[in-house]
Amino acid sequence: MDALELTRSVVSLETPTGSENAATTLLEETLRRAGYKTVRQTVTAGRDNLYAYRETPALVFSTHLDTVPPYIPLREDTESIHGRGSCDAKGLAAAMVVASERLAARGERRIGLLFLVGEENGSDGARAAADLGPKGRFLINGEPTENRLSVGQKGSLRVDLTATGRAAHSAYPDEGVSAIAALLDTIERIRGLPLPHDPLLGQSTLNLGLIGGGVAPNVIPPAASAQLLIRIVEPSEPLKAAIRSALSPGVSVEFPVELPFYKGGTAPEGWDTTVVSYASDLPFLSAWGERYQLGPGTIRVAHPSHEHIRKADLLRGVDLYERLASDLLSRS
Repeated sequence: MDALELTRSVVSLETPTGSENAATTLLEETLRRAGYKTVRQTVTAGRDNLYAYRETPALVFSTHLDTVPPYIPLREDTESIHGRGSCDAKGLAAAMVVASERLAARGERRIGLLFLVGEENGSDGARAAADLGPKGRFLINGEPTENRLSVGQKGSLRVDLTATGRAAHSAYPDEGVSAIAALLDTIERIRGLPLPHDPLLGQSTLNLGLIGGGVAPNVIPPAASAQLLIRIVEPSEPLKAAIRSALSPGVSVEFPVELPFYKGGTAPEGWDTTVVSYASDLPFLSAWGERYQLGPGTIRVAHPSHEHIRKADLLRGVDLYERLASDLLSRS
């Protein structure tokens, strides 16, 4: 198989989270023709994970087929393939298929291919995949790591703040209670909290992403809200407790989304390693054995309108997937 041609085929399909099955079907048909046994696992109505293998796997390649919106059509120049999913992560799926074929041509047929839905919105496909089998000893998850072997990733904690006050005419501020003032005081205290540092994963970081409230400049604001995102590197309960203690009167907090951090196994000798600050399916795939993350492309272009992957990086990714699988399987 040709990694560039397969990338073109999958990127040409519009598959945002919730509507992934066109890509699932294309890869299922491709792999069946190549002699793989394929299993489709329903995650929600009309959305399936795909698992393919020839012999009982010792190692599984995995990545996701869903993309963020909006759809960006496939286009190409001499250096890169452009379009939604080219970098995150359809090009990586194509590279994994070709690496698996190369390994099979060398006699290594204990390779599985696991293609998941839902990574961009809660990883429901990865969570469901715990019920699939047979599983191997190793899993290589595909995310754009600039072709460096990732041995860990930060998690994330969303912090939703809601402030309630009492409206009044701004000429008589003593008759009202400003929800915005209470919210800002709370945010300032949260921003002043010491955030943890991990020797492998690095420093936790905080982003104030959304803030809103109020009625008009001459009205004491009765309501306000904000959303923050913290990249976490250790268990979150102490941080949650500290945030709760920072709340002003009239301010409440919820933690609606939390994605765990992950610290992986020992990298094979000779690999250029890194850790990443973004979330992925990897923490939810613990049932699949010793886990690593690797892929061509850079996360910095994964979601904007100029998403693309360099052809040379993609082809180098095929080589690295084949090499990493060989290195890991040499341990078994």
